[in-house]
Amino acid sequence: MQNDRRRILGAAAAGLTLLASNASLHAQGRQKLRFGVGPLLPNAEDTKKAYTPIFAHLAEKLNADFELFATTDWAGMAVAMGSGQLDVAWMGPWGYVIANNSSDCQAVATVKYDDKPVYHAIVIGRPDLKISKFPDDTKGMSISFADIGSTSGWLVPTWYSKEIWKIDPKTFWKYREGASHPANEIAVQSGQVDLATDYDRNRNAMMAAGTVKADGSKVIWTSEPLPNDAIAVPKGISKERAAQIQSILTAITVEQAKTLLPNRYTGFVPATHASYASIEKAGLAVGKIKAKG
Repeated sequence: MQNDRRRILGAAAAGLTLLASNASLHAQGRQKLRFGVGPLLPNAEDTKKAYTPIFAHLAEKLNADFELFATTDWAGMAVAMGSGQLDVAWMGPWGYVIANNSSDCQAVATVKYDDKPVYHAIVIGRPDLKISKFPDDTKGMSISFADIGSTSGWLVPTWYSKEIWKIDPKTFWKYREGASHPANEIAVQSGQVDLATDYDRNRNAMMAAGTVKADGSKVIWTSEPLPNDAIAVPKGISKERAAQIQSILTAITVEQAKTLLPNRYTGFVPATHASYASIEKAGLAVGKIKAKG
């Protein structure tokens, strides 16, 4: 657990070094908000470019200036929110739960993708693999899990391994962890590994962009539905401000989403911490967070 914390803190420092120079919330009497977004695209610059419109919209509605920071891993986003470096963050479900567990930040909205507030964790494999039963038929194969702050790429397959499949992934497979989701897709397609974790939204987006080929890998396993990414605010925010942010986001129409959000995202639904109860349950089961109280 201590080693995990060191890794997460180190990742946060690498992904958010610029935040230290922006400690003040106010500039020239006009509030300046610090927004954060996780590694939703292959690199930070692409992520910032794609997600700037939605955060610009939010800042405009709040009558504020803003800076947007993109982390290189989900764990870094969790630590940044937990340490008070962000005012609003687009967080992966597991990253949100980690941050909530340590800092009591709160989810106010869940993003919709193809008009659904849920998605699925997946395991992909080389297209030539002969697998009739998963995970049984994959024993001894090489697999790449995502970084430990990822819901679909680390938490969910780790939880399934422990609770459902009754295996230790680190001994059952030739195991490695810490990759981004795009890197996992590319690793399988290029033959670097036999298997890798990902989530359906990322796979679909990469295929649509031509980054990976549809026949370059195949989906071996799919999870039950998981809550989509959270928009979270820190513990110290007023109830009125949190409600205002929630109202602005959930008021976005499907038509507005076409210009404010990346392709296939269609808006937001209201959320609370309870919306992520299944993720919290998994985190407790694998021993990466502690029960409160």
